[in-house]
Order: sequence, then C-alpha cells, then structure tokens
Amino acid sequence: MVVPAPLPIQSSPATPLAIAGTFASLAIFLSITAHIAARNVLGDVPVRYAFVVGPVPAAVSFVVAAFARNRPAVLFLGLGVALVLDAVAVRYLYDQGPRLAAYITLIHFVVSVILGTILFGVLAIIQSAPA
Repeated sequence: MVVPAPLPIQSSPATPLAIAGTFASLAIFLSITAHIAARNVLGDVPVRYAFVVGPVPAAVSFVVAAFARNRPAVLFLGLGVALVLDAVAVRYLYDQGPRLAAYITLIHFVVSVILGTILFGVLAIIQSAPA
C-alpha cells in the first residue's frame, strides 16, 4: 500500500511580513490571555504587564517551530521552556511569589488552550461554510 505524501500546510512562500504578522498575532493573543489569567487571580492589574508576558511564549513557539520538524521531544521541551519563561515573566512583572506565579501561568495556559480551540473551531466552521 502506498501512503501519499502529506500536503504542505502553507502553499505560498513565507515572506518576512507574513512571519512578522503571524508572530504579532500570536503575541497579542497570548497577551490577552495572560491579562485574563492575571485578572482572574490578582484582580485589577495593569494591562501593560500582559503585553510583556505575551511575546515570551510566542518567541519560544517560533524557535521551536523552526527546529522541531517531526521531533515530538523538541515540541514538549519547547512547551516546558515556554511555561517556565512565562512563569518567570509573570513572577517578576507582577511581583508575585513562585507558587502564585505558577498558578497564574497554569491559568494562562488553560485560558489560551480553551480560547484557541474555540477560535480555531469558529474559523474551521466559517471556512467550511457553503458559498
């Protein structure tokens, strides 16, 4: 039995503008979810801290995507690094202890996964709608 080659995810070449736009979109999304997580745990917090926290896991994501081709161990290592750096950023920006920073990071991860799944599902439904 012949297994067909997988189709490429991206059919057009990646331009620097497209890469920068994707990074900015991911950083803004992660900043919004970081702010939601911090507000959930700490109450009223400045939004400017979230815009410093968001780009940290986004940058790790881009580095891992560049080097993790078909290597699941690198993906899990990247996830761990992103979570640790996220917790470090939360700890120092929001001036919290390590346990509370870890809790905020956990909430940030959960909110990001839930909101990302919902947005992906909505986009999939929109793209599959009949013309």
